[in-house]
Amino acid sequence: MSTRIDLDIGNGLATVILHNPSKLNAVNAAMWRGLSAAMERIAGDSDVRCVILRGAGDDAFAAGGDIEEFQRVRTTVDDALHYHEDLVASALNAIRDCAVPTVAAIRGACVGGGLEIAGCCDIRIAGESSRFGAPINRLGFSMYPGEMAGLLALVGPAVVLEILLEGRILSAREALQKGLLSRVVDDEKVFEEAAACATRICAGAPLVARWHKQWVKRLMGGGSLSDAEKREAFAFLSTEDYREGLDAFLTKRPPVFRGR
Repeated sequence: MSTRIDLDIGNGLATVILHNPSKLNAVNAAMWRGLSAAMERIAGDSDVRCVILRGAGDDAFAAGGDIEEFQRVRTTVDDALHYHEDLVASALNAIRDCAVPTVAAIRGACVGGGLEIAGCCDIRIAGESSRFGAPINRLGFSMYPGEMAGLLALVGPAVVLEILLEGRILSAREALQKGLLSRVVDDEKVFEEAAACATRICAGAPLVARWHKQWVKRLMGGGSLSDAEKREAFAFLSTEDYREGLDAFLTKRPPVFRGR
């Protein structure tokens, strides 16, 4: 089948591939469902330490949603709510809520739904010739609020409104300057750099990576930490990985973390 979500898990790394190459990996309804299913499977695998999301081939991460199916899947308000809330927003939330670090490896077009997917990842690595935007103002529809939330949290209202009101396609360097990307590398080094990034993440203590994501999300939610939360921040004291990390440092050897 030419349209699908591929998932490969091995050695602590999960790789999710958006596969619709004939349409620059545009994401259709079945792929949104598949993306949710892939993230659910990853969430149930305690051995996974990092996730890489990418598009099939070298020409696109994802060139948005599959516009050709819109006349079938969102002809009424109820249809549209099902599509954007139950399919799209559910998949995006699954990426955003993933307990382990997520890395978007971006080559080529990263537009519309593709930009939304990348924006939900923790780290975004793109090639020099990749391009970004959401020119849906030319198609006569607005971005669903549940999908806008990730971009808004990432870059703030000024950049989101610039992207949506102008419908302009940004270069990788401009996307980096606006905070949409973590780093830009040569096109041919994107997947290599993403793999190196994942290797560095996987070499660290996996519980610590999960805690760092948890606390960033909590702090971004606002409000003072409770006394219970402050105590919870030192849960690492009772872990084997903490003892391993200290011993490895003191004996000058690489640590071997087991996630417990």
